[in-house]
Amino acid sequence: MTAARIRSAVTGDTSSSAHARPRAPRGGSRLPSVSIALGALSIASLWVFGLGFVLGVSAVVCGALAASRSGVADDEPASLRALLGVVAGVAGITVSAIALFPVLEYL
Repeated sequence: MTAARIRSAVTGDTSSSAHARPRAPRGGSRLPSVSIALGALSIASLWVFGLGFVLGVSAVVCGALAASRSGVADDEPASLRALLGVVAGVAGITVSAIALFPVLEYL
């Protein structure tokens, strides 16, 4: 017996898995989450020459693009994630710039 048949026997459900109602597709954009991840990586990689700055700029761009999309603007949690990504990106840019100032005199 398959797992679906066992489950239907236990629950008393007579519908087969072929006639099951399809799940609604998960809507939403991944850009807010990508923005947060890039912002966190930019802060964590401040010691790598220039990488934190590039990741921070990427986080700000992804967050701004995500916030400008209508699907994200209507979804408050996604909108807050996009804003958090922008803030984390700006923090990564700032921390990377501060960490690079002492190195610049040796270049």
